[in-house]
Amino acid sequence: MKWLLANPEQVWELTLEHLYLSVVPIVIGLVLALGLGLVFGNRRRARSVITTLASAVFTVPSLALFVVIPTLLGTQILDPVNVVIALSLYSASLLVRTVFDALDAVPADVLSSAEAMGYSPARRRLLVDLPLAVGPLAAGTRVAAVTNVSLVSVGAVIGIGGLGQLFTSGYQRNYPDQILAGIIMILLLAMVLDRVLAVIGQLLTPWLSAKNTGGSASAAPVRTVAGLPVPQATGGTESGGKK
Repeated sequence: MKWLLANPEQVWELTLEHLYLSVVPIVIGLVLALGLGLVFGNRRRARSVITTLASAVFTVPSLALFVVIPTLLGTQILDPVNVVIALSLYSASLLVRTVFDALDAVPADVLSSAEAMGYSPARRRLLVDLPLAVGPLAAGTRVAAVTNVSLVSVGAVIGIGGLGQLFTSGYQRNYPDQILAGIIMILLLAMVLDRVLAVIGQLLTPWLSAKNTGGSASAAPVRTVAGLPVPQATGGTESGGKK
């Protein structure tokens, strides 16, 4: 803790670098996963191939990927883009299955209503399926974000790792307090990022707020997405059930 309090400027600089290397890949990975999910979600064979490839990519050791990418792309070994690309692949690998499952979880009656209203498959995917899948997607994104915060520190082995550089520096100098500072800051960053994503998920899914209210379902306002009623979660108790 002494080192952490004595070096606020260095810690802040490394924290910002760590945040950049964590958040940018999450955004890129989410966009890739959403694109694959929206296009291939209804195609069983393509979906199976994509999930298999995603699982295979995630099994590749992160350090190996950090080293291989410069060889494949011709970038410098110390270029931050190597870490961004590697973590974007990991994020997409984690999120693509979540996207498929989230889209599958959209209630069948809502899909039928959309089709009856004349929605084309593409329009329904964007305006109905995707908004209703935000809840599960937000949960999956939180998991991927926390995973990225952890993986970024591995990049310190090649000289780019944000707060992970405190691990390598502390180990080389035999200074445990510096290593402890890195662990504390990474934990704090992961918790803050997780909380921010949770709040964003709540703001994007106001129809789920009924879960946190104690009123009856009949008193709750009817929520709609693209003009279609969204099934409401009841917040009261039932006979013989749990809250």
